[in-house]
Amino acid sequence: MTALRTLLISMSLALAAFAFAPAASAGDPVIDAAISSGTVGERIDGYLGVVGTADATTVRKVQDINNRRRAVYEQTARDNNTTVQIVAQLAGEKQIAKLKPGQFYMNDSGVWQSK
Repeated sequence: MTALRTLLISMSLALAAFAFAPAASAGDPVIDAAISSGTVGERIDGYLGVVGTADATTVRKVQDINNRRRAVYEQTARDNNTTVQIVAQLAGEKQIAKLKPGQFYMNDSGVWQSK
């Protein structure tokens, strides 16, 4: 039980650091506009997704951000002796919680919803 508690505390601290860090899209006007317009949303699995269709530039930027997020999740998982999926899911929940009304997220059933 102590090992589990230590793991959970470590993961909480790592994810808190991630949650308070600037968003991976911060400062990217293309992604910021796409999120505001509902073209891009947060997925429950911790990654960005395209809601419907988007132009090639937006899709490339989403892929780039997701690659950077995955690198952070992988490092956090290694540091906490857990899986990337668990870290990504926790991060996804935190990212969705930070969304503004009208922005989109994909729930655990794979359905896009407006917050």
